[in-house]
Amino acid sequence: METGTIAHSSKCNTCSSRCGKLEVFDWLSDLPDGTKSTDIVEVQFKNTRKGFYRNSNQLKITKGDIVAVEASPGHDIGIVTLTGELVLLQMKKNNLDPANYEFKRIYRKAKPVDIEKWEEAKALEHDTMLESRRIAEQLNLNMKIGDVEYQGDRTKAIFYYIADERVDFRELIKVLADRFKVRIEMRQIGARQEAGRIGGIGPCGRELCCSTWITNFESVTTNAARYQEISLNPQKLAGQCGKLKCCLNYELDTYIDAQKDFPPTDIPLETETETYHHVKTDIFKRLMWYASGEDNSTNMVMLSVDKVKEIIELNKKGQKVEKLTSEVFTEINTEIDYTNVVGEDSITRFDNQNKKSSKKKKSKRRKSSNKSGNGGNQNRRFRNKSSKSSGNGKG
Repeated sequence: METGTIAHSSKCNTCSSRCGKLEVFDWLSDLPDGTKSTDIVEVQFKNTRKGFYRNSNQLKITKGDIVAVEASPGHDIGIVTLTGELVLLQMKKNNLDPANYEFKRIYRKAKPVDIEKWEEAKALEHDTMLESRRIAEQLNLNMKIGDVEYQGDRTKAIFYYIADERVDFRELIKVLADRFKVRIEMRQIGARQEAGRIGGIGPCGRELCCSTWITNFESVTTNAARYQEISLNPQKLAGQCGKLKCCLNYELDTYIDAQKDFPPTDIPLETETETYHHVKTDIFKRLMWYASGEDNSTNMVMLSVDKVKEIIELNKKGQKVEKLTSEVFTEINTEIDYTNVVGEDSITRFDNQNKKSSKKKKSKRRKSSNKSGNGGNQNRRFRNKSSKSSGNGKG
């Protein structure tokens, strides 16, 4: 293997970060050479930390190479995740202007000595995090140190922490610098960023969005659940970070657009005998359910949105509807004609076949045993006759 190059399968073992974290698919890799060439390269470090660097030395760099890049102070070690024209599109997505961005340089492809020192630094991160938590607890600081990242040359360590209030960690920095003999940098992150760094599996069965593709965290409010008619259950609405799930915003715009012409749900429907209040809504079927009385949900009627708007307009004019009855909506069901020739609708059809086959096998065994038994009796009779004849000859 070439120095400074790492295969995707072995990258998971060599690098402490996960391969799938904010990974970008290079969909321009199989296009002809007519695409824009650039010396800007995207480099990923531990977890979700990425940076854009300039390949000023014109090195032959491809995706997956381990490179030594400029840092302050010293140098850092990272993995190349993107090259070519797609890097410019990635910068545009992150609202970064290549003309005004201060690029740091790529020094070289990582040598075996660089990789060995890098792995030694990563091996210290977990113990350093646990020790720093004990130190912060001894100093009575209201903060949680969630992760530690050593620089590739082991001259600097970044401590990621979470705090609800402002924390004076000047004394903590002095103690940590004296304890670990490195330069200390403190970075405050939120609960969502911590979940993205740690990773995990969501209730949908897939890896967390914050650790795979989300780069900008938008605020999520309970109004997103209300618009989508989701029950306000904190245990189901909260993600692994303890905040509202980011996926509540995914379909929010669709629900808002569908409800633009819906009447307000706080307006009751007046009839000559009773008053009906809103109970629930099926947004995409454009159906609304009303019940007589605020707490009575037994006498429910199902109305279309247009019918509800019509009744509200009549109520505004002082007219009351005689009686509310549920509207009948006929759905078109297409029946599929087919012939059931093998009993596909029977769940126990295989069990019946097994029973029949077992019965056939048992009957065959009985027949074979009967045949063998009859043959044995005939042999015994023949032996008895031969013994009698031999006895008569002797006498």
